[in-house]
Amino acid sequence: MKILSLHCDYIRFKPVKPALKGAELAKGEEKQIEVKEPLVIFTAIEKQDESNKKILEEYVSNVLDLKDKVKAIKIVLYPYAHLSSSLSNPDFAKKLMVEAEQELKKKKIDVVRAPFGFYKEFELKCKGHPLAELARTIGAETAQGKIEVTKSMNAQVTNKNETYDYKQLLREISKSKLNREKLMDNDHRILGQQMDLFSFSEVAPGMVFWHDKGWTIYNELANFWKEEHRKAGYNEISTPMILDKKLWQISGHWEKYKENIFLTSYEGREFAVKPMNCPGGMLIYKNKPKSYKELPLRVAELGTVHRQELSGVLAGLFRVIKFTQDDAHLYCTEETLEDEILGIIKLIDKIYKKFGFAYHIELSTRPAKRIGDEKLWDKAEATLESVLKKQKIKYKLNAGDGAFYGPKIDFHIKDSLGRTWQCATIQLDFAMPERFELEYTDNEGKMKRPIMLHRTVLGSLERFIGVLLEHTNGRLPTWLSPVQVKVMSFTDKNIKATEKLFHELKEAGIRAEIDINSAPVQGKVRDAEMQKIPYIIMIGDKEEAAKTLAVRKDGKVKFGVKKDSFIKELLEEIKERQ
Repeated sequence: MKILSLHCDYIRFKPVKPALKGAELAKGEEKQIEVKEPLVIFTAIEKQDESNKKILEEYVSNVLDLKDKVKAIKIVLYPYAHLSSSLSNPDFAKKLMVEAEQELKKKKIDVVRAPFGFYKEFELKCKGHPLAELARTIGAETAQGKIEVTKSMNAQVTNKNETYDYKQLLREISKSKLNREKLMDNDHRILGQQMDLFSFSEVAPGMVFWHDKGWTIYNELANFWKEEHRKAGYNEISTPMILDKKLWQISGHWEKYKENIFLTSYEGREFAVKPMNCPGGMLIYKNKPKSYKELPLRVAELGTVHRQELSGVLAGLFRVIKFTQDDAHLYCTEETLEDEILGIIKLIDKIYKKFGFAYHIELSTRPAKRIGDEKLWDKAEATLESVLKKQKIKYKLNAGDGAFYGPKIDFHIKDSLGRTWQCATIQLDFAMPERFELEYTDNEGKMKRPIMLHRTVLGSLERFIGVLLEHTNGRLPTWLSPVQVKVMSFTDKNIKATEKLFHELKEAGIRAEIDINSAPVQGKVRDAEMQKIPYIIMIGDKEEAAKTLAVRKDGKVKFGVKKDSFIKELLEEIKERQ
């Protein structure tokens, strides 16, 4: 069984038409149902659950555990087949959902069960706290499944206790095909395939295989991020990806987030693949004593994290298991706190303007489940609100949606399709410095706790690239484009001059490609346009004779362009990241 729990402000759903024979509602009974402040349990009941005698007990136990984690009052049980490709018999699934509802009601739980066997339209607003979205596999031993081995005379490999057919395994991990039926033309998954940027494989679900061109975009974005952070006074660090569970017990993630953490062991010790970067960064802070003269201390990390997700909710670059967070943690005193928050806001604004993103701001206050003293929560919320009001920044109050350790300011960018994405966040934390016993010496020689700010700007590099690809329809600014110039010959007679220009562009540090195939010019141009290359240069007899270039940009061709002027202006455009 696979479940996805979403802690929501509300969910509205309406049965539209029967999907199976024996659907629960009769025609005419369909009506919209709205539940406020629910924990929604999207549920896929699988074939192997039919032989698990304890599946009902395990399901109810997990629902109650998730309910307690987020302090939800109402539960919505929602059958959702899309979470699995190995579904049980519908009669078994329906019976199990009904029995689960009955068991929860016996425990005096306020529960609503969405009707089984119907196509439903639904709308929900998911909260933004760390426990708002959690995925679990129930009955893990039977749910994992095993690869069936096919014996073969010419491909069998034996290694003590293992016998496997590597050719069969190779067929099983062959490249999966992208189903475009329900995707828009500017979907980043289509653009990624068209532009040869990235791919995915079943051997690493939810993890990006970056191709050369996609990795170029990733690195250029990371370089821009690093430059802006150096200018803003940040130090850059890197922390290990696998850390002892003790660290996560101290931070509180072990208790609240364990089901979404990848675990491993080494020499009898249990380790976690990090789902967050902050605990490792705090160990660097603790590595040597700190003085008030070193504060504020701004520390940034492009840290790779892993979080377990159900395969059914993975969505290209938007929802992945492995991703890079552009984290930073700032340690400061009470006197400098507001200035540091304002500095982060200015940095976020500067970076978003570079990409042409508009945004709105939300102030998220204390959630039901939280750590730390209430007086510190009062102080933290008042501080964030004070900064916003002093700067006359418009914001929306998002009550109860803060992190479990502190309130936060969230930035929601708006793309060219009118969609909003929560990327940047500023979280004010009095609790973690206490748990990790972070200290500094003040000007009187006394030991004090620093105040900590957690923040991201891009959020996840993977998701930000996905949003940017769709926002621009793949036409990235020249500095970010994996190929900046495509040089092509008009005829075979022009190949030598085309090759000469190509090498000059490469020597100048411009990312260029060459096309000297004997294909029709229109086909060459069309291929370059499909690749979303900013500049396309054609070398023909006239260009060779005049020693000029024909430069195509945004579908318009400019003739008689001087080579040296073009290179100079292009380098300036790239340098200024226009």
